[in-house]
Amino acid sequence: MRTAHSVETVRAAERALMAQLPEGALMQRAAAGLAAACADLLGRVYGSRVVLLVGSGDNGGDALYAGARLARRGAGVTAVLLAPERTHAGGLAALRSAGARVVTAGDAGPVIARADLVMDGIVGIGGKGGLRPDAAQLASLVRESGAVVVAVDLPSGVGADSGEVAGDAVRADVTVTFGTYKPGLLIDPARSYAGAVRLVDIGLSLPSAPSAPSAPSAPSAPSVPSAPSGPELEALQYADVAALLPSPTASSDKYGRGVVGIAAGSATYPGAAVLAVAGALRGGAGAVRYVGPAADAVLARFPETLVHAGPPSAAGRVQAWVVGPGIGDDAARVADVLAQDVPVLVDADGLRLADPAVLRARAAPTVLTPHAGEAAALLGVSRESVEAARLSSVRRLASEFSATVLLKGSTTLVAPAGGGPVRVNPTGTAWLATAGSGDVLSGLSGALLSAGLSGVDAASVGAYLHGLAGRAAASGAPASAQDVAAAIPSVWRDVRG
Repeated sequence: MRTAHSVETVRAAERALMAQLPEGALMQRAAAGLAAACADLLGRVYGSRVVLLVGSGDNGGDALYAGARLARRGAGVTAVLLAPERTHAGGLAALRSAGARVVTAGDAGPVIARADLVMDGIVGIGGKGGLRPDAAQLASLVRESGAVVVAVDLPSGVGADSGEVAGDAVRADVTVTFGTYKPGLLIDPARSYAGAVRLVDIGLSLPSAPSAPSAPSAPSAPSVPSAPSGPELEALQYADVAALLPSPTASSDKYGRGVVGIAAGSATYPGAAVLAVAGALRGGAGAVRYVGPAADAVLARFPETLVHAGPPSAAGRVQAWVVGPGIGDDAARVADVLAQDVPVLVDADGLRLADPAVLRARAAPTVLTPHAGEAAALLGVSRESVEAARLSSVRRLASEFSATVLLKGSTTLVAPAGGGPVRVNPTGTAWLATAGSGDVLSGLSGALLSAGLSGVDAASVGAYLHGLAGRAAASGAPASAQDVAAAIPSVWRDVRG
């Protein structure tokens, strides 16, 4: 599992490690990894032209020391100093001794125009807001140059903890980050500025889960500081998903595998019901019960479905419900499902029709799966504000509704109801932006809920498989929601294999 930690946690871990190392050793580790990554990108270091955009502080120091290493290998290195009076002294001395040039921002234009590679060391992980005007002008020159852009730790101008971009920012081709991923590298809109991300291990000791508070103790000798909390984000990988996927045993029956109820579809949108049932069946449900007016369409496509005229509470035994896709204005069906004491996933029209007070009062697990527009309506804000602050928005939704929330989008986020690390899904593809794709995801995640997965596991595993299925179905060309559903078994096998 990949994890991302907050700036506060990273800073504490750095202080702890620096207390045990010779002065400057940690920065040299970072610089060595950064220089190696740049050398790989250049291919031939000798004779290449490298420009360093150097701000104040340690981020600029990393760039200077890395530049010195490249200069000693024969690269023509020029450092552009944005704050000459506050430039890292040790790094600047090392760069000069390696034979590199130093210029100020006013003389940077011709140098950047000829660069093969530009290293962005303007602002580190402590930066706030967008770039200042002088730095923004340099970033504009870099974009026009066509040089490969390498960001030091994260692109300057993006929010390290939030993933927000509040103004001008550097767009990198590659980001070389140190010790751990930062949340902004995994969440849009900042993620789109980071390019490919390379993680350099510098020896930080970082907690894998939030640490419980300890009882006060008597004063003692000063101790080495440690990181205060666990990761902010988690990104599942194949092994994590494989360990969570349900698998039947020799004694399993359809109830043991999970029966999921689907309350979806209407006379206007019967296809939503068909696609949600498709996702549930492909998602391993032992049986699917369908309640709604699209029964004929569902049976024509999936005759194994158990249909009922309703209400949902009279349909028979289920371990979880999916409610809302294409349901129109049938608030009674939504209310009936939410009144049942089993896990419920609420999507699409169900998010609009559900009583917020009922959602908050539910004792059984609840999963909400809004896109940005639906999230904005639930929070009473604009869609643009949700898109600009996806991490804080999904956390706020989970807190306000006491529910696991899967926020769909270019980076799908899953926030647990009780707080803790938010999961970010790494498998999505733009081809999933097609009608009915979300209905398949709802059915798939609902099937995983019925199999006994927790809300956060069902939502994040569902999103992971759904993204893989989207990639497999599209393969670089348009694909329909039905194609995505049909691809789920093959990617399931691939993950398990």
